[in-house]
Amino acid sequence: MAQIFHRSANSIARASILGGLILVVGLLWAALQLQRSPYFTYAGVAKPQPVPFPHQHHVAGLGIDCRYCHTTVEVSGFAGIPPTKTCMNCHSQIWTAAPMLEPVRQSYLTGKSLTWTRANDLPDFAYFDHSIHVNKGVGCNSCHGRVDQMPLMYNQASLQMEWCISCHRSPEKNLRPHYVKQDPKVPATLGDQIYNMAYEQPSEEHPVTIREGETEKTFTSQTGPDGLGTYLVKANKVRSPRDITSCSTCHR
Repeated sequence: MAQIFHRSANSIARASILGGLILVVGLLWAALQLQRSPYFTYAGVAKPQPVPFPHQHHVAGLGIDCRYCHTTVEVSGFAGIPPTKTCMNCHSQIWTAAPMLEPVRQSYLTGKSLTWTRANDLPDFAYFDHSIHVNKGVGCNSCHGRVDQMPLMYNQASLQMEWCISCHRSPEKNLRPHYVKQDPKVPATLGDQIYNMAYEQPSEEHPVTIREGETEKTFTSQTGPDGLGTYLVKANKVRSPRDITSCSTCHR
């Protein structure tokens, strides 16, 4: 019987199967990369707002503490959006005729709230509590980035589950103290370092000294047996990575 297919058909079939597998794997990899990209996460993309509020000016330029506007960040799951009255505490006296602030003035006069677009917006199926993160020692810019350098607000991180889990697996990497000094010639600074945008983790060049009652402890590293983060995990009673990476922690 005459051979129907040329013997090269075997090689072509193998190459086709291999090429198909490579194509499928490539498409899956491309889809995953696209799903992690700013096109989906909007990381680094400033969203339109009713008023172009510059955190850089208010935080870095004027030195306004985060808690002046975000009043419930230490006691609630939601950091809080300031009412128009908070804006008018200052802007009833300065920039009173600026066209850019007309929506703020109208909101104050009419009592109708401004509709802000949340830059850091988690999906409804993910439970997040600001207060527990702040009180356990997670700094604002660990999640939100250097807002004191943002002319317009945007989300610094992807806010995807893998990003959250990476911190929950090793919480000691991101914890910082409440009272600290990084200059041995001055007393420990009274004030939460949680809200300090310029805070530096301890190193040999920049040790961090914290106050514990009447004594002080100095750290030259963030992780490891003698690291500041390791100490804070115990001092702040942070639950084990096994507990805080459990599905029920965030999906309730």
